Amino acid sequence: MATSYKELGLVNTKELFAKAVKGGYALPAYNFNNMEQLQAIIQACVETKSPVILQVSAGARKYANATLLRYMAQGAVAYAKELGYAIPIVLHLDHGDSLELVKSCVESGFSSVMIDGSHLPYEDNIKLTKAVVDYAHGQKDYVTVEGELGVLAGIEDDVVAEHSSYTKPAEVIDFVKRTGVDSLAISIGTSHGAVKFKREQCTVSPDGVLIPPTLRFDILEEIEKKLPGFPIVLHGSSSVPIEHVRTLEKFGGKLKDPVGIPEEQLRRAAKSAVCKINIDSDGRLAMTAAIRKVFAESPAEFDPRKYLGPARDSLKALYAHKNREVLGSANQA
Repeated sequence: MATSYKELGLVNTKELFAKAVKGGYALPAYNFNNMEQLQAIIQACVETKSPVILQVSAGARKYANATLLRYMAQGAVAYAKELGYAIPIVLHLDHGDSLELVKSCVESGFSSVMIDGSHLPYEDNIKLTKAVVDYAHGQKDYVTVEGELGVLAGIEDDVVAEHSSYTKPAEVIDFVKRTGVDSLAISIGTSHGAVKFKREQCTVSPDGVLIPPTLRFDILEEIEKKLPGFPIVLHGSSSVPIEHVRTLEKFGGKLKDPVGIPEEQLRRAAKSAVCKINIDSDGRLAMTAAIRKVFAESPAEFDPRKYLGPARDSLKALYAHKNREVLGSANQA
C-alpha cells in the first residue's frame, strides 16, 4: 500500500529551494541510517531553527530497512514538534540509480528523489532522468526530483567514480528543459568521501593540514547565468574537520591524507544559487572519533548508550555549527 509523504508530515523541496535561492543560503542535506544520527540531525536543526533534508542512499535503505525508515521519518516530524519547533523536513533519496528504486521510495513516503544518470552517456542520462521526473511529478502529491550533470570522483556507499568531469555549462539549459528536473547537482570540484584529493593536488599548511584546490566558482557562475535562480546542488561537500581527524588518530584510527572542502568555500557557494549542500563524511568522522575516544579511555565499557550517546552529541554540535556558520540555514525554518 503506497504512502504519500504528506501522510508522514514531510514536505518536498519546491518552496524550500525557492526561498533558499532568494535568501542566499543552502539547506543542509544530512545522510542518516540509524537512530542516533537521526536524533542528532533533528536536535541540531530544531535548536538552530533550520529546515532539513534527511538523505538516504540505497545502501542506507538496505541497512536500516525501508519500513523502519518510513516510521523513523514520521517519528522525526513528531520529535521536532516535541522539541518545541516544527521544522520543515524532507525525506530524500540520495543517488538513486533506477526508476524501480525511485518508485519504491516514493511509494514508501519519500518526498524528494535524486536520479543519478551522470555516469551514462548524455542522451541516456536525459532519458532516465525524464522517466523519473514524469513519474514523480505525476503523483497525487508532487515529488521533487534532483538530476546530475558532471561526475564527482571518490567512493561513498555505492557511488564509485575513478575520474571526475566538471559539469559543462553549455549542457545545463538543454538538460533542465528536456528533463523537467526541480534541481541540478553539478560537479565543480567537490568529491565523495573523506579523502577528496590526492596529496599532490593540494598545498600543505604550516601545521601539516592539506589544503585542496579551490572549487571552480567560474563554472558555477557560468551555470547561474544560464539558469538564473534555478536550484543548484553540491554533493561531496564534507569539510573533514581537522579536530575530528586528530581525535580519531589519537585513539588509534588511521586515515590516509584526509582532506575536505574548506568551510569558507562552502559558505561562498551557499550564498549563490547553490541551495542544497550534501554532508555525510563529516558526520561519520565526528561519530567515529567520539566512539574511539570512549573505547580508548574506558576499555571496560560495553553499554552501547555510553559510546553512541557521546557520538550523537558530537554529531549534533557539528551539524548545529554547519547550519549557523557554513550553510546559513539557521533561523530559516
